[in-house]
Amino acid sequence: MKTSPLILIAEDEELMRTILTHLLEEAGFRVMAFASAEEAIEHFAAEDVSVTLTDIRMTGMDGLTLLDRIKDLDSEALVVVMTVYSSVDSAVAALRKGAYDYITKPFVNEDLLQSVRNAIRQRELFRENRLLRRELNRRFSFSEIIGTSESLQSVFRVVEKVANTNTNTNILIQGESGTGKELIARAIHHNSARADKPFVAINCGALPENLLESELFGHTKGAFTGAIANKTGLFRAAEGGTILLDEIGEVSAGVQVRLLRAVQEHEVTPIGATAAVKFDARIVSATNRDMEREVAEGCFREDLYYRLNIIEIYLPPLRERREDIPLLARHFVSRTAEEQNQSEKTFEPAAMSALINHRWHGNVRELQNAVERAFTLSAATIDLESLPPRVREATAHTGNAAALRDPDGLRPTLAEIERRYIFETLAAANQDKTRAANILGIDLSTLYRKLKRYDAI
Repeated sequence: MKTSPLILIAEDEELMRTILTHLLEEAGFRVMAFASAEEAIEHFAAEDVSVTLTDIRMTGMDGLTLLDRIKDLDSEALVVVMTVYSSVDSAVAALRKGAYDYITKPFVNEDLLQSVRNAIRQRELFRENRLLRRELNRRFSFSEIIGTSESLQSVFRVVEKVANTNTNTNILIQGESGTGKELIARAIHHNSARADKPFVAINCGALPENLLESELFGHTKGAFTGAIANKTGLFRAAEGGTILLDEIGEVSAGVQVRLLRAVQEHEVTPIGATAAVKFDARIVSATNRDMEREVAEGCFREDLYYRLNIIEIYLPPLRERREDIPLLARHFVSRTAEEQNQSEKTFEPAAMSALINHRWHGNVRELQNAVERAFTLSAATIDLESLPPRVREATAHTGNAAALRDPDGLRPTLAEIERRYIFETLAAANQDKTRAANILGIDLSTLYRKLKRYDAI
């Protein structure tokens, strides 16, 4: 059951304390009321206080000093000060020190209650923002980019360097659809000195030329039909932070001309304006196209390409790092189990073998969707039948799938499938048993026992 918000009162007049306590308790709040600021600050430190309500003029420590002490303990604390009408200057001073609001005595009951309710809503927003920041930090930390393959480890090394060094350097991320280009861009932003500033992303291939220009550079009122107000473009909306130009290879020649100046000079001229405006944002671009070929074929400006491509990051397709598939699959199982409030499930060997051998043209995104589907449709373990038909069909039409049958055409036993899966994983891990055990999700000692049983050691 949710606990009602706690209101802390510091008021040295007994009658006023009684009135405030009764009013707030009638409104459904819990109340702790004290005759001095000294007592109030002790309980503020010990309790989960939603809002502090304090008189400014009190015997001993006054309300402004109490405000300072509370803000020292919690910079996001919400404090509403009360003062007589003739002392409004003190209330203004309190606002400058960080008070949320002030109420003049004598007050209208509903005005005071509304101020307290507004402060509580503000506190809830603070908490939601903290949770969001924590979730962003978790989701976009390097630990969330799953994989032990050397190709991905080299990406990690580059990402870590560019995140921690010059945050003005332009970055171009290339890779097939579904490889996680935006995830890498967000990881760079959230692990850089720009992390507390905006991250703005736009899919350049999803908008027509005129709308894309308006979104990127902004426009002035009356610049074109429908421009009923000034609009700040995304370059300026990302001020201090990072802008991701996703699918940069899709932009038209006309937009490329304007982009070149924006990237080169870090300034934009809104449509309909005559003066350029400077902006400070790191520019990260992403594409699934072969940009060098696009340049060679005259589809993309060479000068813009080299401006965007100061640091190049290439994300390998999933089929080129198959040793990461078991790690990713189990990661998506854990995430799905958490989202669905269920226990985690394990993969049967045949199902994991199918995942490893599938081509994954949709890369990590396709794998995630397949695992979520299989988790939802399976019972205690994820079996082959719970996987999408295209994954099962791919297994049935490849040499690896053919290997699911013995030479005499009969289906192998579960133990035989497990043996082959272990040998495949060892091969993918270059015979590194520690790494193979990690991919398989078993202890190293368990792996050795199984290999001994197979006469492999």
